[in-house]
Amino acid sequence: MKPYELLIGLRYTHAKRRNNFISFISFVSMAGIVLGVAALIIVLSVMNGFQQELRTRILGVASHVEVTGAGDALADWRQVAQQVKADPEVVASAPFVMNQGMLALGGNVRGAVIRGILPEEEAQVTDLATHMRLGSLDDLKPGEWGIVHGLELAQALGAGVGDKLMVITPQGNITPAGVLPRMKQFTVTGIFSAGMYEYDSGLALIHLQDAQKLARLGEDVSGLRLRIKDIFRAPWVTRDLAERMPDHFVSDWTTSHANFFRAVAIEKRMMFLILLLIVAVAAFNIVSALVMAVTDKQSDIAILRTLGARPLSIMKIFIIQGAFIGVLGTLAGVSLGVLGALNLETVVPMLEKALGMDLFPADVYYISELPSKLEWADVEIIAGVSLLLSLLATLYPSWRASRLNPAESLRYE
Repeated sequence: MKPYELLIGLRYTHAKRRNNFISFISFVSMAGIVLGVAALIIVLSVMNGFQQELRTRILGVASHVEVTGAGDALADWRQVAQQVKADPEVVASAPFVMNQGMLALGGNVRGAVIRGILPEEEAQVTDLATHMRLGSLDDLKPGEWGIVHGLELAQALGAGVGDKLMVITPQGNITPAGVLPRMKQFTVTGIFSAGMYEYDSGLALIHLQDAQKLARLGEDVSGLRLRIKDIFRAPWVTRDLAERMPDHFVSDWTTSHANFFRAVAIEKRMMFLILLLIVAVAAFNIVSALVMAVTDKQSDIAILRTLGARPLSIMKIFIIQGAFIGVLGTLAGVSLGVLGALNLETVVPMLEKALGMDLFPADVYYISELPSKLEWADVEIIAGVSLLLSLLATLYPSWRASRLNPAESLRYE
């Protein structure tokens, strides 16, 4: 690129024009790029934050990897636990018994998943112990028939610590009158709030030995729940364990909650495409600004051509002019977006105070502040797409400028 091409192109971006409307269109184009890029970065950061928050809440209750046996019974679970702990990726394991039943208190009845656990080992694979509102997991003692359940379930049943619940399971007792469901009275020893409605409204915990008696499993369990070092390596850990233990079923969180996380990922992509339209509209405004600039500078183009400037040089001049708008708008948008994404905990309270309303009430969203996680890979992609759209927008007006006939342009000068 020759020095005069860069010099003239930059001069056209700030020189006084006879038509001030061109300057206005250029400013609008730049402002649109700034707002579009900033909005993209902030919104994607918020969605990353929500995704991380939801993943943390789900995996605080669900297992990273789960090993089960045929027929929902694992007879040799202690031996299997030793085998899985030999894997360097596995941090801890805990046995569990899974059952379903009805919880009844007075006239209130609710269905729930009843999970039998060993409290001391469960704390190593989940974060439920940190979510206890009342009581503790350690209050679950074998033979005392204690039960811990979610806050939503407690509110639906009207249950509190010390209340007696009736647990009804599908494993029936054979009587002369026919098969009757099994019923057992439990005492509420604790209430947790994991922040996920699925668990808070439909999960109850009892001691492993009580669950084995309730489900008539003897010494067997339903399976093992594993915690691994890196949750994103769960599919590889699952594959390795499945190859080493072909007689057992091994699954991980990426498959058990696949639809949920896939929906979040699709939503993120759609938000990216929708907000990218703001940048695209701003880039098309660059086309309008350059077309008018070419019309306004016809005599200048003609003079440059008569002085020996080649069509390619004329094209480069206007590409520089449009690219300058795109680069400046992208840089400003990236700066504004990164600052906004990193300071949402300050910006959101200011908005709530200005609007006089709570944007994210904790009783609805289970969060007291808007989560944000800035991914620099997202910033790079957004900046790259914005620059590419800005550059593409300069091609047609620049090509049109290079095709102007000097004689026709100077005829009426």
